[in-house]
Amino acid sequence: MSPDELVYLGILAASIPVGFLFRYLSPPVKQGAALLFGLSVTIVTCQIHTLHSLVTVIGTWIIIKSNWRRAPSLSLGWTFLYLLFFRLATWFGLPQPTPFANAIQLILTLKMVSIANEVHSFHIEKKKEVSSFAKSPVIGGLSQEPSLYDILAYSYCYVGLMTGPFFRFQTYIDWLRQPRPLALPGRGPCLQRLKLVPVYGALFLTVNSYFPLAYVRTEEFLDHNFLFRFFYMIVVFFVFRMRFYAAWCGAEAGCISAGLGCYPEKALSKPGGGPTVNYSPDPNTQEAYDFKTIQNIDCYNTDFCVKVRHGMRYWNMTVQWWLHHYIYPNSPFKAYTLRAGWTMFISAYWHGLHAGYYLSFLTIPLCIAAESAMEASVRAKLGPWGQNIFDWVHWFLKMRAYDYMCMGFVLLKASDTINYWMSIYFSMHIIAVCCIIVGRVLKGGRREGKRGEKEEKREEGKTDNMKEKSGEKTD
Repeated sequence: MSPDELVYLGILAASIPVGFLFRYLSPPVKQGAALLFGLSVTIVTCQIHTLHSLVTVIGTWIIIKSNWRRAPSLSLGWTFLYLLFFRLATWFGLPQPTPFANAIQLILTLKMVSIANEVHSFHIEKKKEVSSFAKSPVIGGLSQEPSLYDILAYSYCYVGLMTGPFFRFQTYIDWLRQPRPLALPGRGPCLQRLKLVPVYGALFLTVNSYFPLAYVRTEEFLDHNFLFRFFYMIVVFFVFRMRFYAAWCGAEAGCISAGLGCYPEKALSKPGGGPTVNYSPDPNTQEAYDFKTIQNIDCYNTDFCVKVRHGMRYWNMTVQWWLHHYIYPNSPFKAYTLRAGWTMFISAYWHGLHAGYYLSFLTIPLCIAAESAMEASVRAKLGPWGQNIFDWVHWFLKMRAYDYMCMGFVLLKASDTINYWMSIYFSMHIIAVCCIIVGRVLKGGRREGKRGEKEEKREEGKTDNMKEKSGEKTD
């Protein structure tokens, strides 16, 4: 492990016991202590680069205070433009930001866009209350506009500071105001989330030592046969998954120990978004709670779901929620494939400026179009036994597609990514294109495209209803 990875590990490990201590604190003390701890970690790991995050926060606060109506779009533009400046800092004679500063900047960008949307929704709902003389039935909406101190405390809260998960400002406020934090579940769910972390960590270290990524860039790698070169991407993605499984499960455990994101099961919480229905637990009855709000990874379904489309839902789940609520609905395109492509482009930009991100993320819409075409033209015409075989083949190709795209994500450079894809003859691109052609030849592709768009519109309708209830609609 690199020195930076050891520091990440130390911060994650420390956050778990610290979280249990935070359950004993009153709301004002908890808010101040979480800010002080998080800011201290930021200053120690980022040093002078802490100013980047501070400027981002203050800029967002100015936008919210000066023009709340346009705050969602202005905050998105501000934070994403600052990300560009942050990544090109050396062009302006500034020192290169540390990896820790980059991690904090990524999470902070999500938080600032989200809080701008939440404040916008707060003012919209207050106007509705004044005009209707009735209290708005908002789900998870703010009760007042946050102060600069509140925004700073939310931004630098130690929980999920570098590794995530992303959580909304309202989730943070609910955490501060928990009436009986010591009575909420903690130790059991925390241990449950941590039980496989040693396995993930051991697999990461062991397999990575035998199959280092750097070997792909060597001339010797190209001397191996096609099967070895193809197999290597499978191993690389396995190492990639084990690393993030361990990190995100540990990060979730840090949230659980502090009680962040703990809601009654009947609130039907979603990762990133929080409760989707208004529900108040009865203090006289025993209530079941969950931590779905801060769940960032579903390891089993990531590996074993069938579709490329579904695979994204179980990976970095809180960020997927953010993309689905703040980027996808505001896409300049109407067609599902183009909107998905736009969302993937924004996701790639959020991750960084390396060409490998864009090559990987923009391959996803192609894979989605391929699987949609094949489902309509082939699977729909099969019987139960045939559909079962189809799903197993679909799952195998889904995993290979993610293996293939992962190479761009980890190699980063366009030349390295294309050289590797060329070494396996752009096989997954060719398979995807062939599937689309077969679907159209069998006259199923176009029909499925329309059906896929209708299904997506139904999902959007459900999302819009949810957003209207929770007060998350943008201007």
